[in-house]
Amino acid sequence: MVQERTLPKFNTATAQITKEEGLQLYEDMVLGRTFEDKCAEMYYRGKMFGFVHLYNGQEAVSSGIIQGAMRPGEDFVCSTYRDHVHALSAGVPPKEVMAELFGKATGCSKGRGGSMHMFSAQHRLLGGYAFVAEGIPVAAGAAFQTKYRREMMGDASADQVTACFFGDGACNNGQFFETLNMASLWKLPILFVVENNKWAIGMAHDRATSQPEIYKKASVFDMVGVEVDGMDILAVRQVAQEAVARARAGEGPTLIEALTYRFRGHSLADPDELRAKEEKEFWFSRDPIKKFAAYLTEQNLVSQEEIKAIDKKIEQLIDEAVKFADSSPEPDPNELYRFVFAEDE
Repeated sequence: MVQERTLPKFNTATAQITKEEGLQLYEDMVLGRTFEDKCAEMYYRGKMFGFVHLYNGQEAVSSGIIQGAMRPGEDFVCSTYRDHVHALSAGVPPKEVMAELFGKATGCSKGRGGSMHMFSAQHRLLGGYAFVAEGIPVAAGAAFQTKYRREMMGDASADQVTACFFGDGACNNGQFFETLNMASLWKLPILFVVENNKWAIGMAHDRATSQPEIYKKASVFDMVGVEVDGMDILAVRQVAQEAVARARAGEGPTLIEALTYRFRGHSLADPDELRAKEEKEFWFSRDPIKKFAAYLTEQNLVSQEEIKAIDKKIEQLIDEAVKFADSSPEPDPNELYRFVFAEDE
């Protein structure tokens, strides 16, 4: 079937968004899409190695939550092996993300993380995690330290929120259930964000779980569970803002299920032959970037010229990132064992 669940309705007429906010969100989504397209090009040119998982199609989730509702650089973000765009939304410079993909010393993880293990302490990016559901307990740890510092150590500045991103396949793993239980008991300031793109590698979501509507699983943990159209950045933004407000107020975690779709195969090594043409076409027609650009112009918030200017700006930024990555040095072999353990300041 092309679509088995009705996408949640969102009244865009009620959306409160300024021109500046609209341009910011649009630019962040275009940055993610353009970056990933360039990654595909560089991968096939032999500039990147190993598995590379792209985020095309899911941009409204990353931008809507991190840029639309959180404080990038202050709040924490925990990702998966599909982590490039989460890193960009969190504020990691494109040139550092690209250099990391090239395995260069100037990368955000000094060339040691590669595509699936982006990390940046400076930008509060807790890492990309290759094992499914591996990052969920790590994110809970970050949320716990925020709560502990505030309530036990009297640090009034400790009001950070953690966003933990993972896919539908992770929701069948033990870490998901154990961590959501603890987060609810301790009322941790965390958003559990399920990017349900309908496919866990090659396994269709509805065939792999006894309850396909993941957000309903929140009820057994006495937690707020919300379903949202993950192709609509304004809908994602509103849901995220409400969840962040609850978290900062000490009201505990939220489970957000964003119904989205990846426009490419599972990785760049995936021929993508399992998904039906009709299913792909249905979701392609809901491209979140095109949809938001149309909204901005229809509401007279921005002009076509401003949209084109952003597109051109981002293309130049990505070209510069490639040049930076290509010209950067390889990691020094003499530092092979460095960063295994913490270093003195």
